[in-house]
Amino acid sequence: MAEFTADITWERGAQDFLGGRYSRRHLMRFDGGAEVAGSSSPHAVPLPMSDAAAVDPEEAFVASLSSCHMLWFLAIAAKRKFCVDRYTDAAVGVMAKNEQGKMAMTVVTLRPNVIFSGERLPTREELDRLHHEAHEECFIANSVRTDVRCEPVYRDV
Repeated sequence: MAEFTADITWERGAQDFLGGRYSRRHLMRFDGGAEVAGSSSPHAVPLPMSDAAAVDPEEAFVASLSSCHMLWFLAIAAKRKFCVDRYTDAAVGVMAKNEQGKMAMTVVTLRPNVIFSGERLPTREELDRLHHEAHEECFIANSVRTDVRCEPVYRDV
């Protein structure tokens, strides 16, 4: 068993909390020392009460799924002796009403684009298998009910 922590800090200051006129900007500190500005999404709480430049929970959720998938993909590719030079992902999450009528992240689509080098390059089938295995192993994907999809960007591999 392992534990992971995040410390979230928000302070009112002189803002009109009871009148609803307060900033949702806050600080997220992670166990490794990284600090990230957080906020509600401007889609949920209008500006200026939200900070569009900060990371909102929905973006963090999408990034968490994308990052976990990538880390598993890289580990599996290295084990199979495929040399990855670059991995990018243009992941997108969709907020909509779920089956219970509640707003939820209902679909997250990963769009990984992987560039390989060397003499051993994966076929399209091997690339699909690598992504499938990464998805099956991803701790975050295994932890959520959201439909997580993977749509790799293909090129001649």
